[in-house]
Amino acid sequence: MKDIGRETSVNRAIIIVLDSLGVGALPDAEKYGDKGVDTLGHIAENCRLNIPNLLKLGMGNICEAAGGRLRIEAPAGCFGRFAEASAGKDTITGHWEIAGLRTDVPFKTYHDGFPEELMDSFAKAAGRGWIGNCVASGTEIIEELGDVHEKTGKVIVYTSADSVFQIAANTEVVPLNELYSICEKARELLKGEYSCGRVIARPYVKDPDGKRRRTSDRRDYAVSPPEATLLDILSDEGLTVCSVGKISDIFNGRGVSLSVHTDNNNDGIDKTLNEMKKDFKGLIFTNLVDFDSLYGHRRDPEGYAAAIEAFDKRLPEILDAMRDDDMLILCSDHGNDPLHEGFDHTREYIFGLITGKHIKSGVDLGTRSTFADIGATVCDILTDGRRTTQTGESLKRICCTE
Repeated sequence: MKDIGRETSVNRAIIIVLDSLGVGALPDAEKYGDKGVDTLGHIAENCRLNIPNLLKLGMGNICEAAGGRLRIEAPAGCFGRFAEASAGKDTITGHWEIAGLRTDVPFKTYHDGFPEELMDSFAKAAGRGWIGNCVASGTEIIEELGDVHEKTGKVIVYTSADSVFQIAANTEVVPLNELYSICEKARELLKGEYSCGRVIARPYVKDPDGKRRRTSDRRDYAVSPPEATLLDILSDEGLTVCSVGKISDIFNGRGVSLSVHTDNNNDGIDKTLNEMKKDFKGLIFTNLVDFDSLYGHRRDPEGYAAAIEAFDKRLPEILDAMRDDDMLILCSDHGNDPLHEGFDHTREYIFGLITGKHIKSGVDLGTRSTFADIGATVCDILTDGRRTTQTGESLKRICCTE
């Protein structure tokens, strides 16, 4: 049997996550309150969506994506949709599963706010009081409670349908380093019976016109993956793992060789391109969060459509920057249908597009049973078949040229 991993000569994988760009409701979506959701489909249905470069790779040819309205002849990449085998629809669960780790017990959520005894401990540890402690939209709660926070110095605490403890503060009231320190103290408290997936620092500023605006200095403090992921395996093999955006935060730094902060989607693309110029074997793992944070959660389909188009315009830059031994994987991590009720993530299939010099064209991957097939494929190829992720089936023999 030929060693396809060596024959393809793929030495570097670039995974770019278009955060929350789901492609249709999973069969169990109704259990999550997400019946009929479809992030890409509803955006395409309600907005004029011009994304020729994504379509060329096969985005519109994915099974049932956008109701078939975006289908083209002879896509240039491998394309498919991936079901979430884990329980949940949050960022950590999605990314961990992409990297080969299935989560069977969902992270604990706090729909009625966090327990009083925990909040008492938090106030003592933080050295400041708090306000809020409820489920809320981050942009709305800083307007609702901003005056009180700025007058009293009490930090704003809120959560969502995800397992998150979010702390918002005006950086003129609570300096950034202090906010980060408060988040680290909260992270230490949120264990055991008070377990929580992420603590998130949500700094904001108040513009001269009085409008409060969140800054790009967000920081996530996640729990560590309980088992090895793709990142750990590649690092253990001596390969480079470069995190661009919030990837390092999601994995709590585990298996990451280099972490690069980003300010927005365009900055994330710029910094991914910068890392692609370097000569190394391994993985560049990028998260572009604006789709989710600026448009999905804010239920802004027009803004979401514009963000997809903006990425599409820059996709040729990414493709042109690829070396002959590069493999590019574009995917999402969950849904966030901007035309659904509420302001939380939606339980959806994610898309997957794979391309590169040693990747076949026009291969329909169909519907895969887990996000983990992505990580399994990268692991198989980059380790020449020596290592595998805990879950997932490699697509190497389907996708790679011989």
